Amino acid sequence: EVQLVESGGGLVQPGGSLSLSCSASGFPFSSYTMSWVRQVPGKGLEWVSSINAPGTVTNDADSVKGRFTISRDNAKNTLYLQLNSLKTEDTAMYYCADGVRKAVDGTIVYDNRGQGTQVTVSS
Repeated sequence: EVQLVESGGGLVQPGGSLSLSCSASGFPFSSYTMSWVRQVPGKGLEWVSSINAPGTVTNDADSVKGRFTISRDNAKNTLYLQLNSLKTEDTAMYYCADGVRKAVDGTIVYDNRGQGTQVTVSS
């Protein structure tokens, strides 16, 4: 059974930082491209960042480029997201997921995701 468990969210002031983690089990983590996605209540999933299986190639959404950094430790089956220079518009539930892609209708879909960790940016 695939399990993805996120942690590290919280309340932070604008300009602050957070570090998110996602512990994976039940599948060959080191063989999969992994991603972070986020969702605000009432809105669809937004892709944030992806990293390839060996961790050598990353891609970030324009909205977070230069502020967020995705990484992974395949020996620990763990995915990370470092969030710096946080803005109020970064407030969302953050999920790690595999198989993230854009459907024909433009929505973001995935194969498996965790339960999420809440990030709230507010003064």
